[in-house]
Amino acid sequence: MKKFRVVLICTPEMGNLVPLVEFAHLLTNRDRRFCATVLIMTVPERPTVNAYVKSRDALATTTDANNINFVYLPSVDPPSPDQYKSTLGYLSLFIEKHKPHVKNEITKLIETESDSEDSDRVAGLFIDMFCTSMTDVANQLGIPCYLYFASPASFLGFMLHFPNMDAQIANEFVESNTDFFVPKDSTTELVIPSFANPLPPSVLPSTVLKRKRDGYVWYLCHAARYMETKGIIVNTFQELEPYAIESISVNGMPPVYPIGPVLDLNGPVQWHPDRVHHESIMKWLDDQPPSSVVFLCFGSMGSFGGPQLREIAIGLQRVGFRFLWSIREPSKSKIYLPGEYTNLKVKEMLPEGFLNRTAGVGLVCGWVPQVTILSHQAIGGFVSHCGWNSVLESLWYGVPIATWPLYAEQQMNAFELVKELRLAVEIRLDYRDGRGSDLVSAEEIEWGLRRLMDGDDEVRKKVKEMREKSRTAVMEEGSSTKSLGSLIEKIVADVRNFEAQSKLIHSTFQ
Repeated sequence: MKKFRVVLICTPEMGNLVPLVEFAHLLTNRDRRFCATVLIMTVPERPTVNAYVKSRDALATTTDANNINFVYLPSVDPPSPDQYKSTLGYLSLFIEKHKPHVKNEITKLIETESDSEDSDRVAGLFIDMFCTSMTDVANQLGIPCYLYFASPASFLGFMLHFPNMDAQIANEFVESNTDFFVPKDSTTELVIPSFANPLPPSVLPSTVLKRKRDGYVWYLCHAARYMETKGIIVNTFQELEPYAIESISVNGMPPVYPIGPVLDLNGPVQWHPDRVHHESIMKWLDDQPPSSVVFLCFGSMGSFGGPQLREIAIGLQRVGFRFLWSIREPSKSKIYLPGEYTNLKVKEMLPEGFLNRTAGVGLVCGWVPQVTILSHQAIGGFVSHCGWNSVLESLWYGVPIATWPLYAEQQMNAFELVKELRLAVEIRLDYRDGRGSDLVSAEEIEWGLRRLMDGDDEVRKKVKEMREKSRTAVMEEGSSTKSLGSLIEKIVADVRNFEAQSKLIHSTFQ
């Protein structure tokens, strides 16, 4: 049967890649007329990403009846250091270098389609928030381009508004004694249409506050190009972000399709090489009482140095809660992901005797299968960096969050969770990675943990309610399932319109 083939590509990071692949599964399982090709940019310095792709590729080969396939793009030379001044600058240039290879792969699919009436029809190119340069490829090949946005609708609203904010930042912000621009007036608040409340500038992404770096310009560039797409698919759901979704569902904008939560509920246990480590963690959790353990985990890119680890340890010891604490070693450079500390190094960095004193109630470990742990009945609270995938996983399992953002848009996510949605308690809203002098004190950690585990019953109640709403959204008559159906209709209609226009043009020149 002739199918509609969608081509997908995203930033080569776990937080971008996992939800994109899960979206491909969701689309092709929902409507068997669709199949998907996922284009992979290989980054040798990130073996975890590569292990995930190989596992999903093998799984697709055996279980998806050829509905999904993965294509590894040829490697490219990385940008030279004189071409960028930020991580986003590096990534944007790295992605842009792949444009010829992406065009070549899609061209091969189109040529195969024209050679046989039974071949799949290329129905569109799906990009993520930092792959906007691929819009050029879609335009050159005459295929629709859609944006898959793996962050919340509130942040999408910020990005769409960001070009309008540029003048305000230029006029009302000044350089400080750090890399960050700060408002001239310390009482300044920012009005962003996708947030019900004004935002303090301190929760803006670091890239936005570093106005003289190239990352700021790349943010503007990417945000402007969102408007060129035929539609925007967002990994959220109506019941979670009604205000933000309504603010961006207006005339003049590409249509918005909230189809989440899109989650990989199997998680890395099916592909990560350290399964013995995983099994020992789950066995430890099996021995803990229900909802008694606070889980501290900071995502695939989160890590801390010794001084902050010691403050966390002191805070944990003071509250006395059972805990599972994932500690990662800071990466060698921005292109690498965090690694694993040796047991000896962990022991040296933590307060003397901490591991012995907490042996009966706590477990300190390295990498963990986060979504699997969140699903365990022993988990009662989650200290999180507020990456959006982590937020959706936590809500899916009804686990309250204490916010500790690190990078990207996580400060804005934390603000939304605490101030807008009342679905989390605050440790910090404006903490950011890379500012070594800005330690979160043991007192702050203790206060946040007590509120998380013992204090705020209203937050816990609302999180349990959102757990049910998140599951209802993806049921047959749920809001996200209906939105996915509308997206499918849009994709098919765009293809039909293109075919009709092509026939008209062809007949005109006969």
